[in-house]
Amino acid sequence: MSEIENSGDKTLTAPTSKTLHLKPRTVEQGLVRQSFSHGRSKVVVVEKVKRRAGGGTETKAQPSPTPAPQAPAAPSTPSPTGRSERSAAPSRNASPVVLRALTEEELQSRSRALSDARTREEEDRRRAEQERVAREAREAREREERAQADLRQREEAERLAREHEAKHKAEEEARRRLPPGEAAPQPPRPAAAEASTTPTPAPEPKRATPAAPAAALPPRRIITPPVQAPRPSAPRGPGKDRGRLTVTTATAAPDEERMRSHASYARRIQRLKGRAAEPKEKIAREVILPETITIQELANRMSERGVDVIRLLMKQGAMHKITDVIDADTAQLVAEELGHAVKRVAESDVEEGLFDTPDLESDLVSRPPVVTIMGHVDHGKTSLLDAIRHANVVSGEAGGITQHIGAYQVTAPNGLPVTFIDTPGHAAFTAMRARGAKVTDIVVLVVAADDGVMPQTIEAIHHARAAKVPLIVAINKIDKPDARPERVRTELLQHEVQVESMGGETLEIEVSAKQKLNLDKLLDAISLQAEVLDLKANPTRSAEGTVIEARLDKGRGPVATVLVQRGTLDVGDLVVAGAQWGKVRALLDDQGQTRQDAGPSFPVEVLGFSGTPEAGDRVAVVESEARAREITEYRERQKRDQAAARGGSGRSSLSDMMSQLKTAGRKEFPLVIKGDVQGSVEAIVAALEKLGTDEVGARVVHAGVGGITESDITLALASGAAVIGFNVRAHKEAREESERVGIEIRYYNIIYNLVDDVKAAMSGLLSPTLRETMLGNALILEVFDISKVGKVAGCRITDGRVERGANVRLIRDNVVVHEGKLSTLKRFKDEVKEVDAGQECGMAFENYQDMRQGDVIECYRVEEIKRTL
Repeated sequence: MSEIENSGDKTLTAPTSKTLHLKPRTVEQGLVRQSFSHGRSKVVVVEKVKRRAGGGTETKAQPSPTPAPQAPAAPSTPSPTGRSERSAAPSRNASPVVLRALTEEELQSRSRALSDARTREEEDRRRAEQERVAREAREAREREERAQADLRQREEAERLAREHEAKHKAEEEARRRLPPGEAAPQPPRPAAAEASTTPTPAPEPKRATPAAPAAALPPRRIITPPVQAPRPSAPRGPGKDRGRLTVTTATAAPDEERMRSHASYARRIQRLKGRAAEPKEKIAREVILPETITIQELANRMSERGVDVIRLLMKQGAMHKITDVIDADTAQLVAEELGHAVKRVAESDVEEGLFDTPDLESDLVSRPPVVTIMGHVDHGKTSLLDAIRHANVVSGEAGGITQHIGAYQVTAPNGLPVTFIDTPGHAAFTAMRARGAKVTDIVVLVVAADDGVMPQTIEAIHHARAAKVPLIVAINKIDKPDARPERVRTELLQHEVQVESMGGETLEIEVSAKQKLNLDKLLDAISLQAEVLDLKANPTRSAEGTVIEARLDKGRGPVATVLVQRGTLDVGDLVVAGAQWGKVRALLDDQGQTRQDAGPSFPVEVLGFSGTPEAGDRVAVVESEARAREITEYRERQKRDQAAARGGSGRSSLSDMMSQLKTAGRKEFPLVIKGDVQGSVEAIVAALEKLGTDEVGARVVHAGVGGITESDITLALASGAAVIGFNVRAHKEAREESERVGIEIRYYNIIYNLVDDVKAAMSGLLSPTLRETMLGNALILEVFDISKVGKVAGCRITDGRVERGANVRLIRDNVVVHEGKLSTLKRFKDEVKEVDAGQECGMAFENYQDMRQGDVIECYRVEEIKRTL
């Protein structure tokens, strides 16, 4: 069976022979001679290219032969598309053949071939149509671009012609404006000479063509007629052209000489010198250097390039970037090397003149003494002060002990005021007592007659000596039956405190706060000591003082108890205390009464600070808000640097690295602490830090003054900390948040209970102590291998006893080869709990089978003992 293409149709014919073959197609061919360079040529055979009737493309493959006339008797076979297909007639030279009917498979194959051919032809026609449309669009676009280019060219030619005409008219106008006596008219020239020697610009053409624009036309020569009057022209000097025509040259006088401009002269000089810049004169400056400065800032202050500073540092062996920070000494070396003068300043200079400025002797007047009551806890300090003040402060203290520092002013029997500072006696309030001793003039040491000298009594003595202030001993509770004042005097001698009754210089008074005995004598002793000290101050200067205590009041904001030491503090003054500043809105005395001012040695509560200052901060009045901000910003930077230094991971010495290794595995107990006053928070933090050991320690995540807020609960949740409130309560939002996230808030009003509870909680973090209790030893006599059980050692108990489930060690040649637990203990065939000495038994270990005859089994029990701090 063969497929013969005839007139674009494909029919199947069956030849007489059984073999199938393709009949050759008739193709029209021709010969074409091709010529090449150097006289070469070549004859090639080409096929005739015909254009299809239905499409616009040309077929360069084999062309279809002319269809042969169809036989009238040939049956037509219907195609799948509904059109009849006629069988191809045999060629003239072919022998007649007998056609057979096509099978279904052949019909489907033929139908698919015809469908694919029609699809390809349709795609070719569609592709040709698309190419034709794209070609036409491209040609139209090119024609439009050529038209636009021609239009632009004509417009450019017209513009050049107009410019030329305008220039020509300007020259004519300039010639007409010349005075008649200054320029001699030129004699008329012959036409031939004028035509041969005078080139003039071409006049404006009527219409410029794109092929020859006006700018490219050669200049024409205009022949002046002999009958026309000659045009006057400016005289020309020998070898000097008129130059470019500008407004300046057109309006200037003809004999006026043009001068070169300054900029042109400078450019000419620069070109002659080879563009070499003149070296600038070195300017020596006074450079102000702080304690640290960046290289960029140093270069700016010296008006030098940063690369020059870095190059100088590299010569000294230091590699730096322009953003690096260098110290003042290095900066001074660099500045002096570059020829600048240096003025060293420090950041702390902002505080210069803020404190301790001297006063004139004529301005000093007497001031009340400041007396601090110190002593051990529960020795009657606050009760004694209440008896003097006729108040009852001790009733308001939780647990009957003083946990806050207080400042009061009372009037002595002689009519002079005395300022008292009451300090707590608990061991945790060491910082409060130190503050009280620092600002005081006289220390009254209260010692209970029935208790004697105690640890905080000794600490108070040391604080008084460190402050270098006189000491007055008040022996309290002499009304008790077991009171022994002589015992107190004797014990004070051990600490180098010798009272007057024993030949010393220290005043002593036996008092009773409960019975109010000898209180006047104590006040007289204080007045006498104050007269000896001759205390004076200047009340007319700006105020200075110390923050005794600070707290955050819900209705009034930050409140600071300030002891004014020098000057007078008025309402409306701008004050600075530590990192906080503010304007004094109100002053309150110890009775809660409002005051307009506070003189030297007078304690007042100050309202108006921007934040809660820290207890112990010095207070000063400044002249402007800008100065206050400058001082507080400097102190805030100091606090941040100190906090970063404490929390930094960098270590500077071998001992620091060793301490870091020791605390690497330390367990921490995180806490969020809020208290009523700054001093109480400080005391709590100090007490908790003392509880820490190498294994466990308290870590205060946040400590502040005021009620417990929602942010405190969020911080505790993030850090896994416990929340503790000391004499404060949580806000409503904080309580709801704590209940929602499941964080417990613990409230305390006595520092003893707080420290004890935290100590017990930290004790739970300690790993228990493991203690071994020996039970007995056994000797392996034989090892048996039992199926489904494994190896079992037959042993004899040599001493003690062996218990099932106890810890065992397997010892071989005095070397421990295994430690584990005893899984099986049998006596004959019965499982027993223990076996005593002298008896034989069978033992098996958990997950261990390597037992040998002669090994020793050591049995022991491990006990865990809970540890406490």
